Amino acid sequence: MGQQLMQTAAAKTPAAQAAAAELQQYLTFLSGGEMYGLAILNVKEIIEYGSLTEIPMMPAFIRGVINLRGAVVPVVDLLARFGGKQTEVGRRTCIVIVEMENDEGRQDIGVVVDAVSEVLEIADGDIEPPPAFGARIRTDFINGMGKVAGKFVILLNIQRVLSAEEMALLAHAGDGGQSGESAAALESAAPQRP
Repeated sequence: MGQQLMQTAAAKTPAAQAAAAELQQYLTFLSGGEMYGLAILNVKEIIEYGSLTEIPMMPAFIRGVINLRGAVVPVVDLLARFGGKQTEVGRRTCIVIVEMENDEGRQDIGVVVDAVSEVLEIADGDIEPPPAFGARIRTDFINGMGKVAGKFVILLNIQRVLSAEEMALLAHAGDGGQSGESAAALESAAPQRP
C-alpha cells in the first residue's frame, strides 16, 4: 500500500509529468508484412473493408471511394502507394480513416491496411531518424523509426504519403469531377512500377 502511494506521488512530480508529455500515441498496423505507425491524432476511425466504388482511369494506389455517413471518401492502398502491388484483401483487411488538412479545410481519406495491431505510446527518445537508405519506401514518407520491445515501427508522415497536391486531385476524384488531365497528373504522381 505504501509503495503504491509512493508510485502515485512519483507520477505527479514535474520530471514524471515531463516524461509523460514526451510520449506520443501511434496506431500501429501491418501492410505488406511491415509494421507501421500513424500518429493517433490523424486517425478518425477504423472501418471494415468493403463497399468500395472503383473510379475508372485511376492509378493502382487509389482503390476507389466509399460512402461514409453520406460523405464521399477516397480510399488509398498504402502498399501500392509505396510502389508495391495492391493489398490482397483478407479477413483482417480494414480501412483506417485519416483526417487530413488541405487548402480547402479538412478532408477524410481512407487508407487500406492488412490489419490494425494496437495503439502504442512511444517516447520521443525512442524515435530514431529515418534511415538514409535501405527502407522499402521513400524516406520522405517516414517521420522516424520507433523502438518498441526491441523492434522498429516505421512511423509515417501521412502528410507526405498523401501530399496536398495529391489530396486536391483526390478531392476532385471524390466529387466525380475527374478530368483526363487530373487522372494523368495522378498517374504521374504514382510510384513507377518495374
